[in-house]
Amino acid sequence: MEKEGIMEYKEFESSDLSHAFRHTSSHILAQAVKNLFPEAKLGIGPAIDYGFYYDFDLEHRFSDEDLKKIEKEMKKIVKENLSLERFELPREEAIKYMEEMGEPYKVELINDLPEDEVISFYKQGDFVDLCAGPHVESTGEIKAYKLTSVAGAYWRGNEKNPMLQRIYGTSFPKKEMLKDYLAMLEEAKKRDHRKIGKEMDLFVINEEGPGFPFFLPNGMVIRNELEAFWRKIHREKGYQEIKTPLILSEELWHTSGHWDHYKNNMYFTKIDDGDYAIKPMNCPGAMLVYKRKMYSYRDFPMRICELGQVHRHELSGALHGLMRVRTFTQDDAHIFMLPEQIKDEIVGVIDMIDSVYKLFGFKYHVELSTKPEKSMGTEEEWERAINALKAAMEEKGMEYIINEGDGAFYGPKLDFHLEDSLGRTWQCGTIQLDFQMPQRFDLTYVGSDGEKHRPAMIHRVIFGSIERFIGILTEHFAGKFPLWLAPVQVRLLTVTEKQNEYAKELETLFKENGLRAEHDGRNEKIGYKIREARNQRTPYILVIGEREVEARTITVRSSKEGELGEMSPDELIAKLKEEIETKAC
Repeated sequence: MEKEGIMEYKEFESSDLSHAFRHTSSHILAQAVKNLFPEAKLGIGPAIDYGFYYDFDLEHRFSDEDLKKIEKEMKKIVKENLSLERFELPREEAIKYMEEMGEPYKVELINDLPEDEVISFYKQGDFVDLCAGPHVESTGEIKAYKLTSVAGAYWRGNEKNPMLQRIYGTSFPKKEMLKDYLAMLEEAKKRDHRKIGKEMDLFVINEEGPGFPFFLPNGMVIRNELEAFWRKIHREKGYQEIKTPLILSEELWHTSGHWDHYKNNMYFTKIDDGDYAIKPMNCPGAMLVYKRKMYSYRDFPMRICELGQVHRHELSGALHGLMRVRTFTQDDAHIFMLPEQIKDEIVGVIDMIDSVYKLFGFKYHVELSTKPEKSMGTEEEWERAINALKAAMEEKGMEYIINEGDGAFYGPKLDFHLEDSLGRTWQCGTIQLDFQMPQRFDLTYVGSDGEKHRPAMIHRVIFGSIERFIGILTEHFAGKFPLWLAPVQVRLLTVTEKQNEYAKELETLFKENGLRAEHDGRNEKIGYKIREARNQRTPYILVIGEREVEARTITVRSSKEGELGEMSPDELIAKLKEEIETKAC
């Protein structure tokens, strides 16, 4: 049962008010910084999920002590209860106004606005900022706030631009809501997958490969189990697995359209004087697999899947453990189908995603993302694709949110945002309906009329990225993975060295039954061994003393159920096998 305060701040996050509230908070932060550091130049200060930030160009490096001083200054501004007043200026006057105020970044922003864009400002007391809004009525409404961190950020996200200082913060209408949120942040720190990954020896990211994770033996257990599960459910659903190359010709990415929309995120190389790209997506490879032969309408639907490694260039400041990397494995699938099969195939994928998320105990919501500004295809094709996605959702009786303009450049999509045990959301699964790539790659099949026709296709992922999904699972379970995923499932601890022979016998028995068991026979106190096993988040800890040796039993402690008392080895093995078979969480 969620605490009332947690539910309250979740409701606030999902309301329209939160954006205006956080946006006003960022202006109060900017005003406070300008009051304390008049030489600071203002960048941008948007509202973001669960908070806000503002970028500053300032020679002085912000410290934790500075954040406390800034918060104190913010308190004065809130107490003054300053009204936020909007006004507009013609372009030339707006530029001159910002130049006089010594704000070069604001001048650049104005210059980049479309000619017909209204240029508006917001004033609170003697502080003025270029801004389109929205805001709350006055600074006095911002009752509870906290500055959380400072980070570096390139101006406008371009590494060729100056590095600014970004101050992050959060704010709420009530102090209790802030208190609950900060408690959740503290819990999130304990669950940080980078911290747990180090403690459990799951993965490492070395300075020799920033953004390129190394999976260690324990991490590979989790990864291999996830991939084996993925392969099993895909075989059962009639998918055929493929593997496509990491490097393909540059020309292929012009054909697919990725060149025009994605080239800044791609890596390139030369082979035999030809231009090649390291793939950022798997779909063009799947198109080539399809094109190798001619198909009949009887061959559809055709479902092909791939655990395909991709590489994408991310700015160094955006890298974050396994959550944001430069190489990852997508659990991709591409479904080629007849027009009349579209709805049923989308419904089938929705069911598949639903069953996987429920297995891990995730709740989720769905967003339907529509045509972006830069896209391929006609309005009629987009409308047809959007309506098909809507029809599938309606058949399932599922609610969804419209996310205007956030579709892929080749088609609309259903994005699945799962919610973890801390209430945070992660966009993982997606279903993209595409009429464009079959055209660009001239994909055809022979219909019942003997003529050539164009198939429709779906791009879809469930995990999204294997690496990121492992990071999410690590934080969701706080490292206490379900038994079927746990790197070590059973740890046998002997009270003294006299029990080592029996423990080794049991270790062999567990391994013969397909269980991942380890024996700790060190000459250490049993309390120390138990603490260490708990720190390793081992699901089952078995204590073996003289009594257990004599009775040929084991004393069992479960990380989920607590002390289970004495059991026979066969009893425990049967229990563990059932838990693994059902993939209980």
